[in-house]
Amino acid sequence: MPNFSELSNMSPLTVGLDVHLKELKRKLLNHGESSILVLTGPAGCGKSTLAKAFCQDEEVKDKFKDNIFFVTVSKKLSVDLIALQILCQLKDEVPQVENQVTAVEWLGNFLKEAGQNPLLLVLDDVWHVSEFLDNNNELKIENLKILVTSRSELLGFGSPYYINALSEEEAMTLIRRSAFLEDRSSYVPEDILRKIVKHCKGNALALTVIGRSLCRMPIDIWQKRVEELSKDSSISNCESDLLSCLKISYDALAENSVLKECFLDLSLFPEYQRVPADALTDMWAELYGLGENILPIMNLQELTTRGLAKLVGTRKEKVEVDGYYSTLCFNMHDIIRELAIHLTSQKPIDQRNRLHIEILGGKLPHWINHLLEQKYQPMKAHLVSISTDEVFSQKWHNMQLPEAEVLVLNFQTENYALPEFVQNMGNLKVLIVTSCGTLPAFWPVGFLPAQLSNFQLLSSLPNLRTIRLEGISISSISMHSIQLKSLQKISLFNCRIGQTFSNTSIQLSDAFPNLVETNIDHCNDLVTLPGICDLVNLKKLSLIRCHYLSALPPKIGKLSKLEVLRLKSCTVLEMLPGSIVKLNKLVFLDLSYCKRLKELPDVIGLSNLKTIDMRQCSRLQMLPPSVLYLKQLQEVICDEETEKLWKPLLPRLKNLRIKFRFPEIHF
Repeated sequence: MPNFSELSNMSPLTVGLDVHLKELKRKLLNHGESSILVLTGPAGCGKSTLAKAFCQDEEVKDKFKDNIFFVTVSKKLSVDLIALQILCQLKDEVPQVENQVTAVEWLGNFLKEAGQNPLLLVLDDVWHVSEFLDNNNELKIENLKILVTSRSELLGFGSPYYINALSEEEAMTLIRRSAFLEDRSSYVPEDILRKIVKHCKGNALALTVIGRSLCRMPIDIWQKRVEELSKDSSISNCESDLLSCLKISYDALAENSVLKECFLDLSLFPEYQRVPADALTDMWAELYGLGENILPIMNLQELTTRGLAKLVGTRKEKVEVDGYYSTLCFNMHDIIRELAIHLTSQKPIDQRNRLHIEILGGKLPHWINHLLEQKYQPMKAHLVSISTDEVFSQKWHNMQLPEAEVLVLNFQTENYALPEFVQNMGNLKVLIVTSCGTLPAFWPVGFLPAQLSNFQLLSSLPNLRTIRLEGISISSISMHSIQLKSLQKISLFNCRIGQTFSNTSIQLSDAFPNLVETNIDHCNDLVTLPGICDLVNLKKLSLIRCHYLSALPPKIGKLSKLEVLRLKSCTVLEMLPGSIVKLNKLVFLDLSYCKRLKELPDVIGLSNLKTIDMRQCSRLQMLPPSVLYLKQLQEVICDEETEKLWKPLLPRLKNLRIKFRFPEIHF
């Protein structure tokens, strides 16, 4: 099997796309040719892969330089969506953008200025353009080239360019590469390969998924897969045939295995969204008992190996040893997500274990209205996903979900209220709330998170153990009225929380009396957090990429149960409080990328410390003499600069080893 580093950095397979790539360059690089080109073809034929390969081509990059933007569209194409995703991709300092209206205004000005040079905009997976055609003046720029991928021709929007199915020999090459047969360590008879290729009819996605699922498998498994394919109709351009073929890879997962359930869980998140791996591991820890002893990330890695998901990282480095995966995300091909939803939809709606509710244009799905006519009949779903668009009306019906253990809410409105029916979900264990679910993992700097109200409803939930909020603004008013006695873990990503956590009148210990783990990531308004010291049951505290956090509270030593402290990329933090010496249960200390950290306090009390990460602490010129008393210290993670501080101490710290890592690709 390929290892994690191979999986996370694996480039898309582009077999059979060379001719198409040359033609795209001819049509889009030459002056006077089409300004809008619609790359069209059936699901799974490689449209998105070709579009990404086009963006990575050296000749294309030479022409457009930094003016290349890739926007994933899905079901609704809008100017504000394009604006927000371009904002996310800008490398330079991003201006203050308060809402979608100002984002559209910014886009017009940006394109006029950037469009003085050649500019490429890729719109991936466009479904409809009827509403967009009348309101796209921002995109009418002379030097702008637009490449669109779509299953339909989008007549009237641009010139169509069709992708054909792979030839037999191209398909043979693709399945060999997908199954890693070209490394000469595996052999599969030619006739078996050709039978699989015949059934897949040149569909790149089917060949890739089936090939990955058969990687390093014995010949009898390959033969069995051929027999299974023979039972179904051959793949044509019909998506139902493609789903039938892909289902064989799902069926190949161990019978009744947790891995099958984990695959189906991936469908709870919006199409094409890069979902942080932590969101999944939080769910799986509660649902299947997958915790630190059985690393849940291995399930994502296995699904990636089989081509049923894609695990990607923002750094070229192994995952954290204690189960925190802040830089790892996953996504799914839209057809594979459709397969997962199809597999979860075989029973009547009120009997399903997973419930997907998508509200577009403010209209509830017809089946909800049908259920409501039956006087609020309870549904048996254990996992519920609700997605709404920017015109959602905030009006909820009183759905009854008494057995739900996981609730995933994704919304695009600037203000969002938790549904009233949440307070009756007495079995709820995990709540994941994400604003603007169509955006990539990182919000643009300066973009205001959405206001979340009705937070007090959660106080009625006796079993709620995990909350994850992304792109949310938490007001002090909400915190004053909440008490979550069962909550053990809260993760805040790209949230606005500074005023709440610095408000000394709020007793966090009253709101979260049994909190064990707190993760605060990319919350740039956080300057201080004095109330955190009252959370005396904390075992893990992660403050990551909080770029304005100037100081830790002086009384942080009150956290006597703390085992893990991460201060990664707190770039203005200059010193640690002296009370840190009282953290005598601390095992892991991460100070990496604290670039202004000048000195360490006396660490003699950290008697159980085993690992320190000190990469990119460039201002740290010396270590306190007390580090010699860290007899349990086993590993120091260094770069070239910090290695010089520790190397002279190795003869006196017999158990210590220095682990060198190159700097990360950092955000």
